[in-house]
Amino acid sequence: MSAVRQIPVAKPVLGEPEVEAARRVILSGWVTQGPEVGQFEKEFATYVGAPHACAVSNCTTALHLALLAIGVGAGDEVITVSHSFIATANAIRYCGAVPVFVDVEMGGFNIDPDRLVAAITARTRAILCVHQLGMPCDMERIMKVARQHGIKVVEDAACATGSEILWDGQWERIGRPHADIACFSFHPRKVVTTGDGGMLCTANPEYDRQFRLLRQHAMNVPDTVRHGSSKVIFESYDEIGYNYRMTDVQAAIGRAQLERLPDIIAARRRLAALYTSLLSRIEGVRAPAEPSWARSNWQSYCIGLPARVDQLEVMQALLDGGVSTRRGVMNAHLERAYAGPGMHRTVGTLTHSEQAQSQSIMLPLFVQMSEDDVHYVVAELERVIDHLAVSVGRSAAMG
Repeated sequence: MSAVRQIPVAKPVLGEPEVEAARRVILSGWVTQGPEVGQFEKEFATYVGAPHACAVSNCTTALHLALLAIGVGAGDEVITVSHSFIATANAIRYCGAVPVFVDVEMGGFNIDPDRLVAAITARTRAILCVHQLGMPCDMERIMKVARQHGIKVVEDAACATGSEILWDGQWERIGRPHADIACFSFHPRKVVTTGDGGMLCTANPEYDRQFRLLRQHAMNVPDTVRHGSSKVIFESYDEIGYNYRMTDVQAAIGRAQLERLPDIIAARRRLAALYTSLLSRIEGVRAPAEPSWARSNWQSYCIGLPARVDQLEVMQALLDGGVSTRRGVMNAHLERAYAGPGMHRTVGTLTHSEQAQSQSIMLPLFVQMSEDDVHYVVAELERVIDHLAVSVGRSAAMG
C-alpha cells in the first residue's frame, strides 16, 4: 500500500544562505540589535520605496508603536475589521483605545471603504486597514475618506511584503508611503521570514524617531552609539518604553530572504494562477481574484466553499487525503476576549466577515510545491466536495 501524499499548508523558504547569514552574526559576537538590523532596515526601505524603515520584534509590536506614534490613546476609537488575526484588534486595546469593527467587502476579505464614513465619530483617531492574506486594500478610497475627515491611517501589511498597488498610474509596493505607517510581519507563515520579527515603514521622520526610541525602553542613546564611542556615555530614560527589538541574527536572515524575494513572489504567483485555472471546473468554489489595481504576493490562497458543503467536513476529508488546510480568517468579535462590555464597537452588520470565516478555507501554497502538487490538491478538493454534496443530497431526500 502506497503512502498518502502529505502536503502542508505552508512552508518557509530557508536554506544555506540563511544558515550562513546566522553563522556570520554568531561568530561576530554581536547578536542583539546592532549593525545587521541597521542594514536590514536600509535594504527593506529601499525594496518597498519608503524613506524610513524600523525593525522590531514582530508585527504586533509594530502595530502598537504605529498607533502610539500617531497619538492613539485611552478612550480613542480606531476603525478596523474584526476579520483579521486577533493581533490587529489587540494592538488597539494595548493603547487603551476601542476597536470599531466594520464589515469586509462582499466576496473579499478586506475592509469595505463604503462603511468607513458611518463609523467615524468625534473620538475616531485612526483607520487601521488590513491587507488580508497579501491582497492589497483599496488604499485610494480609504485615503480619500481619511483625508476628508482628518484621520490617520495605519496599514496592517503583515502579509503583504512584495504586494503592489497601482498608484497615480505607477505600480508601487505596499510599504511605500501611501498611508501614514505600514507594518509588516516576518513570521514563518509570511513570504519573508526571520523566524519572527516586524518592520514599520513611514515617510515621517518624527514617527521613525519615536519607533526607534520606544522599541528600546526609550533609551536616549542607542547601544550602537555607546559601544562605538571613545568616551563614556550615560544613557537616560525619560519616558516609558518597550523591549521591542529585533536581533542581529534575525536581521541577517531577513537580508538573505530579501535577496530571494523576487523569485519567491514569482513562484507564488505562478502557483496561484494555476490554482485559479484548475478551480474553475469545480461548481460553487469561489477563487480569489485580484482587482485591476492590485498585485498580490499570494501569501495565502483562500477559496470560498459551495454552500452545499460544511467547512469542517471538507477540511477533515482533505486532511485524511494528505492535504492540510486552514479555516477562513478569524473574527475578533466572536472571541471571548472581545465579548465584554466596551471591548469593541460594531457599526452595521459583520455578515460578510462571519461568512468569510465559516465558508472559506486556505489551500496549500508554498514555493516548494510542484505543479503536480497543485493538481493533486484540486483533484482532492473536487472529490471531497462531490462526495459531501452527494451525502447532503441523500440526507435531504431521506428527511
